[in-house]
Amino acid sequence: MSLGLHHRAVVADAHNDLLMAVSARPPQRWGSFFRERWLPQLREGGVDIQVLPVFIDEQYRPEGALRQTLRMIECGHVIAEANADHVALCRDGADIERALAAGRIALVLALESAPGVDASVELFATLHRLGVRIASIAHWGRTPLADGSRENATGSRLTAPGVEALREMERLGMLFDISHLGDSGVAHVLELATRPLIATHSCARALRDHHRNLTDEQIRGVAGTGGVVCVNFVADFLTDDESKVSVDRVVDHIEHVVSVAGIDHVGLGADFLEEIIADLTPPCCENADDEDPMFRFPGLEGPADLPRVTEAMVRRGLPEEDILRILGGNVRRLMSECMG
Repeated sequence: MSLGLHHRAVVADAHNDLLMAVSARPPQRWGSFFRERWLPQLREGGVDIQVLPVFIDEQYRPEGALRQTLRMIECGHVIAEANADHVALCRDGADIERALAAGRIALVLALESAPGVDASVELFATLHRLGVRIASIAHWGRTPLADGSRENATGSRLTAPGVEALREMERLGMLFDISHLGDSGVAHVLELATRPLIATHSCARALRDHHRNLTDEQIRGVAGTGGVVCVNFVADFLTDDESKVSVDRVVDHIEHVVSVAGIDHVGLGADFLEEIIADLTPPCCENADDEDPMFRFPGLEGPADLPRVTEAMVRRGLPEEDILRILGGNVRRLMSECMG
């Protein structure tokens, strides 16, 4: 039953860093590498809408950040063009609906912390022209726009360019992503936002006290804008007890967000990292983090494992209509109403 339900659903994953792995290959291999390595996984997992964040590694910051941002955006376009029989790069809700109707996976470009922009907020318009439709303005640390969650002790709000960035994204029809943003920054955004927000990959701090997770107040705030909180699968954000890392723990976080935000404001932002990190780590160091629980999640390593989340929700007794909203219905609605 659960597998049939999963494949009847529109499944949306709001965060998969696969562009990092694909763009690490020579450009002439981008299209074929995606088709060989990632497309089968996405199809097996029943993914219908896939957000592709542009994350810039430290080695490119700050001098090469914009160049690498443009390179990864180009990679997304090449993936779509080389695999047009299976995927489509989508700029608004109408594009997504056409892709779904044609049986294609809808790809949506996003920026994670936007280091290529820095304080040059006018570049959001440029990146919007290139197809970017979601953006966050901080990662772990400090940016010219805001502080990331690891800087919570500073108590800092958005900078003046950060406020300008929020306003510009709202004007352009880009979804503002609060994942990774520090607590005071989230509070500031909730004060200022006039359009729905998204947390593309965040868990509940009430279940795991980690700075990367959202408090109940923040979750209610996102729901109050009409937005969606997409639950992250990274083990370290789910629990501090490695023995409790399980698909059921993901459902614990899903159910908690539902209890706080309501069923219309919850989605999935898997953040599958194990394969990507293994793909990008030099052979000399590939086992360096074997004992680090953050990225290790046996049984949920990649998109092909997404049906296991549906199975766990069915086993938990969640109503079918609720499961359909969580798997992708809510993200689909948000994108249809607000993106473009």
